[in-house]
Amino acid sequence: MEILQTLCSVLTTENEGLTNIIISPLAFIEAYLYMLIFTNILKISSTKKQKILYVIFFALIAMINILFIPSPYNTFVNVLMCPILVFIIFHTSLLKAILSEIIIYVVSFVIDTPLILTAMYLFKVSSITISQTPLYRLVYCSISYLLILSIYFLFIKNKIKVLILDKININSRFLLLNLILGILAIALQYYIEFTYINYLPIFLVILSLFILILYFVISLYSLYRTSTLEITTAKLEEEKLYNQTLTLLYDNIRGFKHDFNNIVQGIGGYISTNNMEDLKEYYSEVLDDCQRVNNLTLLSPEVINNPAIYSLLTSKYHVATELGIKVNLEIFMDLSTINMKIYELTRILGILIDNAIEAAKQCDEKEIIITFRKDNKKNKQLFIIENTYTNKDVSIDEIFEKGKTSKKNEDAKSHGLGLWEVRQAVKKNKNLDLYTTKSEKYFKQQFEIYC
Repeated sequence: MEILQTLCSVLTTENEGLTNIIISPLAFIEAYLYMLIFTNILKISSTKKQKILYVIFFALIAMINILFIPSPYNTFVNVLMCPILVFIIFHTSLLKAILSEIIIYVVSFVIDTPLILTAMYLFKVSSITISQTPLYRLVYCSISYLLILSIYFLFIKNKIKVLILDKININSRFLLLNLILGILAIALQYYIEFTYINYLPIFLVILSLFILILYFVISLYSLYRTSTLEITTAKLEEEKLYNQTLTLLYDNIRGFKHDFNNIVQGIGGYISTNNMEDLKEYYSEVLDDCQRVNNLTLLSPEVINNPAIYSLLTSKYHVATELGIKVNLEIFMDLSTINMKIYELTRILGILIDNAIEAAKQCDEKEIIITFRKDNKKNKQLFIIENTYTNKDVSIDEIFEKGKTSKKNEDAKSHGLGLWEVRQAVKKNKNLDLYTTKSEKYFKQQFEIYC
């Protein structure tokens, strides 16, 4: 009985050090709950391993802050470390990493302010007593976590999500600066309010809460408008490229139709003279024209059903054809199911295709073959780029060295990083591979994504 009385006395007596020790393990629960909220709202895809890593590292940093770093410096350590962890562990954009912290602070502010005011009113105690008394703090944390979980289920039920592009170009620097300043303002406001809440009029506390929520809503609305504008711009660019392709397709079909009778008569002439060798050559030339028309029909958003890849392939196709390079496209997969970030994939494909164009344009027989297909047996997606080339002695290992380039002119200094960047991207992702081979005619890059 005496032990219970002692334990009860300890738990109901103000003791900041003991309170911090008791509640520090709760950081794991807090990290997990906030992670559920921001990954759901921002549509951040994550694996089980990434979730575990985030919870462990965030909780350990929070525990170190609670136990060893004095206030208010521990608050600003959290401000710095949270977006860094999100950025590194979840491999998301810097914009989403910063937004994740804003969401954490806003949710915390919205929950903690009414909760602590209610507790102060009901139990007639100060906020310091609540935060430094073990029993009060445990009860307070338990209710807070239940409310956070309720907010999470509210988001899930109503499917509340924020549409944010991984790569926003429009005023991105000013946007990021605004968000960073917003985080600092929220963190400072959070610290000031909960330190001096006993001395602040209730009107100021409520006003502060309202202004914070208003700032959050306006920021999200601004991001939504920016994202919408970016999407609209991308669609307009896609339509422009598609119209250009349709124009070329129309001209080629008109020309082919106009020459159809001449083509048939040419075939008849070779047959009547039994000139099979020349007929084969003539047939090959006709087949090339047919292939060119077929390629143009493939340059369609319905076939290349990924806007970023469609824009990339269309622009590179037109560049290559203007250089007199014959481009053969073969699309045998659904490009909407790619198992990696599209931004990274387009960068890699852009580098590989640019290199193929650069090599092919120096050849007498200028040709590039681009093949996208899925290997169902090995469950991987293949992106194969082949091109004719002149330098038969090129080393398939040395081309990936930083600064390595075949250019000899003044422009060489700006080259030699593309393939090195591709190799770095492959090294960072365990589900990626790149195989480089060469034959007498073709230089081949095979980029693989494991599903």
